Amino acid sequence: MARSATFHSAMPLPPDVRLMQATAQGVFVLAALAIGAAVAVAVARLPVFALKGIRVEGEVNRNSESTIRANAAHRLAGSFLTMDLQKSRAAFESVPWVRHAVVRRVWPGSLAVQLEEHRPAALWVGTDGNDKLVNTFGEVFEANIGDIEDERLPAFSGPEGSAAQMLAMMRRLAPVLKTLQAGEASGLDLSARGSWRVTLDKGAVVELGRGNEAEVLARTEQFARTLPRVVAQYQRPLESADLRHAQGFAVRLKGVTTTVAAAASRKR
Repeated sequence: MARSATFHSAMPLPPDVRLMQATAQGVFVLAALAIGAAVAVAVARLPVFALKGIRVEGEVNRNSESTIRANAAHRLAGSFLTMDLQKSRAAFESVPWVRHAVVRRVWPGSLAVQLEEHRPAALWVGTDGNDKLVNTFGEVFEANIGDIEDERLPAFSGPEGSAAQMLAMMRRLAPVLKTLQAGEASGLDLSARGSWRVTLDKGAVVELGRGNEAEVLARTEQFARTLPRVVAQYQRPLESADLRHAQGFAVRLKGVTTTVAAAASRKR
């Protein structure tokens, strides 16, 4: 007679034993990862991976390559492999006149830095006596004012954060103001209440009043069309003008004060 085979299934492990096994496996994995990370860090710090050079590309009109390296190098941390490129970019952008930097690794051990410099468009007159510059993007930046060759940069004075708005306004006003034949715009002021005033390089001051860009420009264009007739009548140069009247302009020529159209007492 054939004997029947009896099979016994394995008994499940107690919960505490399973927990110990899972814990041991976790500890082993963490240890392996820690060892791997330590080895990777040690390898990355080997002299063979040290930063060997910095290649500067792009715009270097305001600074020499050696000056840029000297100003940024002490801010760089890590080796060729471990260096944080975002922090490296910030290091180069801290160099005077550098607006933007793109940093990339070049194997086997160098950095390539593509630079964009600030292009000055105006002088920013600080209320604390600390004058700065405005670039062509309307951004205020610090630099040595003595490095500016162009003495015709207009001077801006306005609330903090208004530089871009003022640059946009100046770009629209400048062609109109040239037609006055009283000089080019040398200064633009924006009050805390939003009132505009422009100074011409021959000394005349024009109060443009409040309003958005289109409103101020329209008022200035109307004034520019009217002023030549007034100047021709009196044969005197412009000293100042006030465009804030609702229905006309108050104009001061050298030795003469007059109004153009009926100037209302209410001002903008």
